[in-house]
Formats: sequence, structure tokens, C-alpha cells
Amino acid sequence: MGPRRNEFDMIEALFAPLSKNAPGAFGLKDDAARLISSPGHDVIMTVDTVIAGVHFRTDDPPGLVAKKALRVNLSDLAAKGARPLGFLQALSLNDAITDDYLRGYAEGLGADVTTYAAPLFGGDTTSGPGPLAISITAYGEVPHGQMILRSGARVGDVVCVTGTVGDGALGLIALLGSLRLSGPHIAALVARYQLPEPRLVAGQALRGHATACLDISDGLVADVGHICKTSKVAAILERDSIPLSVAARAAVTQDPGSWAAILGGGDDYELAFTLPQSEVATIGRLAETAGIPLTVIGRIVGPENGKVGTVTVLDGSGQPIAVPVPGYQHR
Repeated sequence: MGPRRNEFDMIEALFAPLSKNAPGAFGLKDDAARLISSPGHDVIMTVDTVIAGVHFRTDDPPGLVAKKALRVNLSDLAAKGARPLGFLQALSLNDAITDDYLRGYAEGLGADVTTYAAPLFGGDTTSGPGPLAISITAYGEVPHGQMILRSGARVGDVVCVTGTVGDGALGLIALLGSLRLSGPHIAALVARYQLPEPRLVAGQALRGHATACLDISDGLVADVGHICKTSKVAAILERDSIPLSVAARAAVTQDPGSWAAILGGGDDYELAFTLPQSEVATIGRLAETAGIPLTVIGRIVGPENGKVGTVTVLDGSGQPIAVPVPGYQHR
């Protein structure tokens, strides 16, 4: 297996270069870092952990693993309308993680540090018998008081999404060999699963317009339900209005049962958000600013019998359809 770098050599060789644009990181040579936000801005913080065999496959390329670990956090910042400032990283390694793996990991992470102008501020490295686990805490900023919360949706608002929905969940199914689609369709879906695109530009464009927002990580129905529960409302979604990619459309054409993954599979990291009805006319302009489609897929309604958080999905004839698993639950 060859010699391994010790923890401090690894940090100096692989991760210290990722802090070069963060003066407050002190080259990763101190016990803590200093974060300074812009005047008149609030600091937004979020943390996510991804674990081998749970959130990514053990044979996924290490550079893609690193990018996904960072991007799922940046996606949370996007949902708050925030601009990234940087991040902390905690790695839990095991004996199967070689220097070559870590080199590929650091290269992938470094590429996204540059792409998203989000330097590494520091972190921690441990080792044990368990699976590879990566915990990233990301920091961003928004103008004071402009963070988009989950709790602002109101009756009469429309429900919207960015991009297309369902590709992440279908990509995992494709990796497991359970989709019979053409090679290009499989490749497109797998790419969406392995390498999500945080909608940072869209999130910042939604400040001052969206009444509530989050990213679709657990599943469309579950995540819209999170908005509804926090906002004390309910939602009605129109299945046929949900935007699908060409590959996802091919999947549901071949097997309508694929709708279950689209509605409840998660891993899309698109934004689900609500807008006042009066803002619908601005969607085209906002989409142009964001550089991606924004699609109205439903509406916010009052909870029936006082039961908040419910999400009803209607088919093309306006009839409710069953959603067997609305989204992923960790426990």
C-alpha cells in the first residue's frame, strides 16, 4: 500500500493550498480561523455530513465525492439567498483511504474552491474503523435581514422550482442498473446524482421575491412539506407541471412508476420556493437572471382540518395521486 503522509504533512500538502484566498485561515497553521463578513451583512451557517455507502457510493471517484460534499452545503446557502464565504471540513478516514485517494479528493475540492470562490478555513482529520465520513460547515453572507427562511409561505402563494426535478434519484437508480435507457440518458442522470449544481445565482436573485425557500435534498414532496410545516400551511402540486429533463421524461415514458423517484427520491439540490401570486409575472426575468428555468408547479393553500404540512399531488385530471415515499428520512 506504500507509505502514508501523516496528518500534518497531508494538511500542508493537500489542503493548505485551498486556503490561499482566506487570510483568516492563516494557512491552516492555527487552531481556529477568523471570518469577516461584509459591512451590513449577516453571516449564514450550514453543515452537512456525507457518509460512504449512504450519501455516495464507495467506488465513486474521489474528486466527485469532494465536490458533492461541498456542493450540498453550498446548495443550503443558495436556498437562503447567500453568497459563499468559505467552509470548514472534518474528515473521518479509515485504512482503505490511500494517499492517492486523498490526492484526487483534494484536486476535486480545489477545483470547486476556485469555481465557487469558497476557500477552506480549516477543519479536523480523524481516523477509525468506520466508513469515510465528510462533514462540511459552510459560511455565507446576505444583506442584513434578507435571508430567505422556510417559514414565510402564505396562502395564495405559488410553489416553484428551479431547473428540473428527479434526475438525482433516477441517477442513483441508473447506477444500480435498474433503468433501461440509452447510454446518453443514463450518463446524464448519473452526472446529476454525482455532481449536483448549487443554485447560488438563483438563490441570490430570489432575495426580496421568494417568501420561503429550501433545496430539494430529501425529495420534492417531503421538502415542500417542510416549508408547509414551518409556515403552517399546506400545498397542492400539479404533477404534470413538474419540469423534467429529457432523460427523466424518457424514464417515465418507459415506466410511469418512475414518478415515485421523481416525487420522493431527493438528491436534486434544486430550489423549491414560494412566491406571492403578484410576483408570478417576474418569473421570466428572475429565470433570465438565474440562467435556468423557474417553473410554477403548484400553490399554497390553507391546511384542511388544521393539519399543516400536508402536500397533495394531483394528476393530469386533477385527481390526488398516492406518493408512497414522499422523501428520505435519516431516522
